[in-house]
Amino acid sequence: MKFSWNKVIWVGALAGLLLPGAGSASAQNSQSGQNPPQQQQQTPPQDKNAAPAANTTGLTLDAAPPPVNAEEDAAYKAFEAVPNSDLAKKISSGEEFLQKYPQSRYRPPVYSILTVAYLQTNQAQKAFEMGDKEVALKPDDAQTLAILCQAIPRAFNPSAPDAQQLLDKAQTYGKRAIEIIPTMPKPENLTDEKFAAAKNQTLAMAHGGVGLVYVRQGKFADAIPELEQSIKLDPNPQPDPVSYYLLGIANERTSHFDAAAAAFGKCAEIPGSLQPACQNGAAEAKKQGATQLSAPN
Repeated sequence: MKFSWNKVIWVGALAGLLLPGAGSASAQNSQSGQNPPQQQQQTPPQDKNAAPAANTTGLTLDAAPPPVNAEEDAAYKAFEAVPNSDLAKKISSGEEFLQKYPQSRYRPPVYSILTVAYLQTNQAQKAFEMGDKEVALKPDDAQTLAILCQAIPRAFNPSAPDAQQLLDKAQTYGKRAIEIIPTMPKPENLTDEKFAAAKNQTLAMAHGGVGLVYVRQGKFADAIPELEQSIKLDPNPQPDPVSYYLLGIANERTSHFDAAAAAFGKCAEIPGSLQPACQNGAAEAKKQGATQLSAPN
């Protein structure tokens, strides 16, 4: 059981959120076959691309379900064998499997894989439907909980009739993942280092998602420790600029202007579509710090 993570699925999802000119969002994650190599990938139109991946197991306390019969087992293996680079075929194969075996014990890994595949093809609503089905069957699937916690507020539409309910659900999922992950036993086929990295990456997604929920709700003081924890835990060599961007916003809105300038500055150092917004944010935070009273830390 190994993990890979996809960053920046939606570019522009945070555009205009709280700063003019912003234009990037990220949704990490992914899942890959039973034993693929770990990798990090980015798939924004403006940024670097990497092959998508999917994972049949994910971070969960439950083992993969046993086959029901030889035919179903073969059908699942055929779905699993579809290259992760062919997302359209992966999705159609998974949907066909679920239609043919609607009560299959393999539903959790299929739901989990389809959740990621739909996110990677910008079909957020279908991803959320699959993710909710997975969580209903496997409420301790920490990886899917973290994925949904991060993805839901990044695809958020404030004018939707169920907007607040969606934010509440994302927060519940994220806090549940944060509660579960530290108690998870290490699989025998995973080294301590890789298991720690997988847990930290999932925790980073969950904390980042909860932090974004708080930003969406205007709870900027509550968002700061969540976003700081997300940045601290993220093991990726390439930091997520969205986390720094949101941390800059949260600190600016709580009159922590030096901290805001520092967070925007970190974001501005990372190539991508958020650079102009973060450069402007850093300059504005420095200006505010020089002309306004900063709040105590």
